Amino acid sequence: MKVNDIAQCDTWYHALVARASDYTGVFFVGVKTTGVFCISTCRARKPKRENVEFYDDIKSVLNAGFRPCKICRPTENACTAPQVVEQAISLLRVDPKARVTDWQLRQQNISPERVRRWFIQNHGMTFQAYQRMLRVNTALQELKGGRTTTDVAFDSGYESLSGFGYTCKKLTGSAPSETAQVILIHRITTPIGPMFVCATEQGVCLLEFVDRRMLESEFSELQTRLKAKIIAGENAHTRQAEREITEYFSGARHNFTLTLDTPGSAFQQSVWQHLQNVPYGATDHYQGLAEKMGNPAAVRAVAGANGANRIAIVIPCHRIIGKDGSLTGYGGGLARKKWLIEHERKFVSGG
Repeated sequence: MKVNDIAQCDTWYHALVARASDYTGVFFVGVKTTGVFCISTCRARKPKRENVEFYDDIKSVLNAGFRPCKICRPTENACTAPQVVEQAISLLRVDPKARVTDWQLRQQNISPERVRRWFIQNHGMTFQAYQRMLRVNTALQELKGGRTTTDVAFDSGYESLSGFGYTCKKLTGSAPSETAQVILIHRITTPIGPMFVCATEQGVCLLEFVDRRMLESEFSELQTRLKAKIIAGENAHTRQAEREITEYFSGARHNFTLTLDTPGSAFQQSVWQHLQNVPYGATDHYQGLAEKMGNPAAVRAVAGANGANRIAIVIPCHRIIGKDGSLTGYGGGLARKKWLIEHERKFVSGG
């Protein structure tokens, strides 16, 4: 929303002038004289204080009519981790089983407080909670690979089997011996905002913009349908999704090869399959889909199944517009829908 607190806005303006990286994604500044909005690290010439407005989320500044700055690319870079956070994450990549303490972060000149704030804001959890999920995910993969619970527990840094079992059950809902089913969630960055990709061992089950309305309900329904808990982590499917989505936004990929795990009714599955048959750079409408499915009267049902799609872009519900050519509702917002359609048309036409 727009922030009107003068003291807060003055603080943010000074951060903008100083190009303070620790304010990246904390606020968005709309420049009234140019119509663009920026993040704190923008290298562009600084506007006068009276010519700016401040917002605490991307959606609000977009709704206010501002467009992304081409220099700092706020929708792409607002949620990119600052260097200190990347340093902290790199410590985990070296050894996913390690417990990186606040003391160890300080030894690397990394502020634990800054890392904690960033993780709470961007992942909804502390850095320590994120670490616990990664350790449990690594442990579950090793258990499925045939290692014993005892070996995995102590090798993962747990001091007792009971401690490992408690943590595993708390995060996944199952004891280690029950081979818990989990849904891994990973955050990726795109030019029009960050997205969550979720995957099971079978395939990608969700790909949505993080500010999608009703996202929490989607998470809840997904966990119920798949009888699995969502925890932070990556697997081959999330990594492939990130790679292919990056290629899509660069214009290098028109079709996806991801394996999907999309629970739904037989009718919904049919609609989602027909959605994937709408060509890159083209559009269709609900009536057209219903006719292609051989059921012209099922327009409302087709619209409902389209709205229930959890795999944005890959199952391209953004290609469905009104029969009169107008933009219709889109969970990620009409501005994104328009951007995606124009993006595809540009590359189809060779622009």
